[in-house]
Amino acid sequence: MTGAVTGRARHCPGDHAVASLQSPSPAMIGRGRDQVLLATAAPGPARWRVKFSGGLAIAASSNAPPVGKAARAAGGEGVNCHEADMRLRAAPAGRCRAGEIGPDPTRAHHARRARRVPSWVRALALLPALAAGLGACKREEPAEAAPARPVRSIVAERRAAGETVMLTGQIKAEDQAAMAFRIGGRMVQRLVNIGDQVKPGQELARLDPANEVNALRTAQAGLAAAQAQLSQSRAAYERQRTLLAQGHTPRAQFELAEQAMRTAQAQVDSDETQVRIAADRVSYTILQADAAGTVIARGAEPGEVVQAGQMIVQVAREGGRDAVFDVPAQVLRAAPGDPRVTVTLTDDPTVTAVGRVREVAPQADPVTRTFEVKVGLTDPPAAMRLGATVNGKMHLDSDAVIAIPASALTEINRQPAVWIVDPATLTVSLHAIELLRFDPGPVVVAHGLTGGEIVVTAGVQALHPGQKVRLLGEAG
Repeated sequence: MTGAVTGRARHCPGDHAVASLQSPSPAMIGRGRDQVLLATAAPGPARWRVKFSGGLAIAASSNAPPVGKAARAAGGEGVNCHEADMRLRAAPAGRCRAGEIGPDPTRAHHARRARRVPSWVRALALLPALAAGLGACKREEPAEAAPARPVRSIVAERRAAGETVMLTGQIKAEDQAAMAFRIGGRMVQRLVNIGDQVKPGQELARLDPANEVNALRTAQAGLAAAQAQLSQSRAAYERQRTLLAQGHTPRAQFELAEQAMRTAQAQVDSDETQVRIAADRVSYTILQADAAGTVIARGAEPGEVVQAGQMIVQVAREGGRDAVFDVPAQVLRAAPGDPRVTVTLTDDPTVTAVGRVREVAPQADPVTRTFEVKVGLTDPPAAMRLGATVNGKMHLDSDAVIAIPASALTEINRQPAVWIVDPATLTVSLHAIELLRFDPGPVVVAHGLTGGEIVVTAGVQALHPGQKVRLLGEAG
């Protein structure tokens, strides 16, 4: 190349160099391995790319017009190259400095020494490359099979798995009585309160008895008058009967005396009844307990005017205890005919009692739509006091079902599924199932398993169809 050329030179590992040149001169010369290449640029500036190989510049490309374009020599660019802007000029071979275009004297020197190396040394130098090539031609060993994945499993079996139902209720007396007055009036005294123990005949409350006492006295006065009239009529009758026997009075007079006596006797009987009624009404002003028990509620306070039959106090009679539950309709349908119910205290599960269903309400509650069920307890402990909260457990009969641990579940197409192990090949496959219900521990399978299948219960997240597994044993 004649003259100085400015541009950007790039030196790469392995003595490859690429220079981007800005050439104002009309021509440039590059030296190849066996020939000298000449390219003539078009008028005006042109950018050239010149590749160096083995210390010689090999003309590569130019953006000059096609006329006079430089010849191209094959070759590739290196990586990790260093670029720098520099002023390039042509130099004779062996005199190139940094950034100059021309043969590399160091490379030429080494090339001459390489030509003087004996052939047997060059052959030895080729042995490692030959060995590497032969090694690459060896037959590839087959990849080692992936180890079997350890999993836990169970064998699906059909078992009679009756469901246990637990409900919450409370203790009530088997017999509860609402104590009330038989007559209306103003209550002047209530002698008991909630929680009091009562005995038969004990007074519970009193009404104002003034009216009833006055009525009793009136009845007694009427009775006295009737009895006096009866005595007079009876004496007249006796006289007429004596006179009739002597023939001194007509029979008609005798009959009139007899009729008057009978009428007086009837009046006495009526007045006696009125006296008894009035006396009863006086006794009704006092409310008494008819059996031993405990007062559990009150319905009126002293000074109130109460009606006949209005609850004054409620007494839970002694002699029996019930556990009362509100039971859903579906549980009633599934319950056996005479279920045995185990009742425990909620705050102390060690206190238990056993009972049988004594009464089922014929109509559902209008709000909760549940049915009240009373369970009569056999020998309930003293700790089961009235109003205590209890839990009742009842076992429901059911057909044989397959139950598996919930950890065995996965999904396929948004449906529950399980991994089944083939006992012959110990490989797994995914099977869709349909669930009947979820229990606190296992899940009950409705369809998809028939019994006898080996179901993976632990390690299901990392399995894929056809994977080989190693069974560790049945899961608990």
